[in-house]
Amino acid sequence: MWYFQALATGVSLACGYGVGLIARQIFRWSGITWRPSAEQRRWGWIGLGVAAAVLIPLFMILGAHWQKQTRALIGVDDDSDGLYILVLLIALIVAIALIQLARGIGALWRRIAEFGRRWVPLPVAKVGGLALLVILGVALLDGAVARVVLNVAERSYFAADQNTRPGVVQPVSPKRSGSPESLEHWSTLGRDGRSFVAAGPDQARIEEVTGKAAEEPIRVYSGRASAETIAEIADNVVAELDRTRAFDRTSLLVVTTTGRGWVNTAAADAFEYINHGDSAIAAMQYSHLQSPFAYLADRQTPLQAGRLLLEAVYERWSQLPEASRPKLYVMGESLGSYGMQGAVSSPQDMISRLNGGLLIGTPNFAEPWHRLTEERDPGSREILPVVDHGRHVRFAAEDGDLELSQDWEAPRFVYWQHASDPITWWSLDLIYRRPDWLAEPLGSDVNPNMRWLPLVTFWQVAADMALSAGVPAGHGHAYGDAAAGLWAAILDPEGWEESDTDRVREAIRSPETQLQPLGEIH
Repeated sequence: MWYFQALATGVSLACGYGVGLIARQIFRWSGITWRPSAEQRRWGWIGLGVAAAVLIPLFMILGAHWQKQTRALIGVDDDSDGLYILVLLIALIVAIALIQLARGIGALWRRIAEFGRRWVPLPVAKVGGLALLVILGVALLDGAVARVVLNVAERSYFAADQNTRPGVVQPVSPKRSGSPESLEHWSTLGRDGRSFVAAGPDQARIEEVTGKAAEEPIRVYSGRASAETIAEIADNVVAELDRTRAFDRTSLLVVTTTGRGWVNTAAADAFEYINHGDSAIAAMQYSHLQSPFAYLADRQTPLQAGRLLLEAVYERWSQLPEASRPKLYVMGESLGSYGMQGAVSSPQDMISRLNGGLLIGTPNFAEPWHRLTEERDPGSREILPVVDHGRHVRFAAEDGDLELSQDWEAPRFVYWQHASDPITWWSLDLIYRRPDWLAEPLGSDVNPNMRWLPLVTFWQVAADMALSAGVPAGHGHAYGDAAAGLWAAILDPEGWEESDTDRVREAIRSPETQLQPLGEIH
């Protein structure tokens, strides 16, 4: 959106101004004492004015052109050209506000230093004053301000969690949590939990799409309001699996949700279609907050939720005779992918314990994703790494990316990620280092004019994250019907044809199956 472009531009302007001040100070510390004359200053300001008169309109035109290119690549309509005037105005307001804030902090620092020089030398007073401001700033932002923001967000999202999306109706099938026969009451599932158990294909729909006999798929879920602790919520999920006889199915999928309990419906539906309904999906809610707030509030909770749910299911699953156990798969999107990966200690652990998995839109800070990407096979790109020649783990933006010369051995795991997904590619390193994904050939839906600039690229990608899911599926952080091909490759069902995958894709795209909007930030 244009207003996020304005915000990113304003922050970049302020940062550029700050870099200029720092450079000037470094020159002073180096002993450079040149002071321009009045005439030199006058011509300097004239030159600056001429440059601004040329460069600002030029980059407004270029910026509008680049935005149009990006929108064309992902299939989004153009904004009005007139909005770019607002981009400039808002960017200037943001930049001025940030500069004034920085000046105020600088004035406060000088006052503290002047006060401190009564007892210690001025250089010591300056260092001490700076340290004090840093400590106070961190304490304020990480303490009082963060608590206020998160408390407000918690109350807001808790209220929203009590609502039910339009078109979502309590299920009557005993194979669904929240049904009259369920141990989990409909009202405790949370907004996204209710949407999850109410959505998805039933037995008749699966038979219609696949042309083969099917079973009624099982979906179990436990909400944050159902228990005091995350461990108890995980136990509730296992109780629902027992109640629905889910361990008698051929395939069992354990899902770590996003912050407020969202599950990618397209990926869940594809899993059920390809298994002909002979499947069970288990998930739970661990927070009322959206993923960004949930991550800021407590970075350990998603990891804890992923670990506790998988451990609870795995413990019950491992008690079954080996010959009669269902195949055990995992899935998670965004913060859910981060949490699910926290449930395994390493790729080797994941491969040895599970039968496969689909990890979607993984954040850059997640492990082992980050380690696998850094240690990828030589010659492979960062946006689509090849790990151990693709023996067990493969990366893909679509199912065609899974084709490698190396045989793909079971168990199979796929990291599904788009080259244009800022959730995956944003990191603090962007401030000072060009990433490999910008040094290598760019992804097909990334603007070919994109270049790395210190600070600027960091803020641009950070701003893009806010609206990264509000784009057509297949781009950004919107992951849709390509799940059909990816799950077909992971599950590798006997006798499955490409035409079967095409029918599942079409079924996933069908409007009546989309009770949960794919374009929401969760």
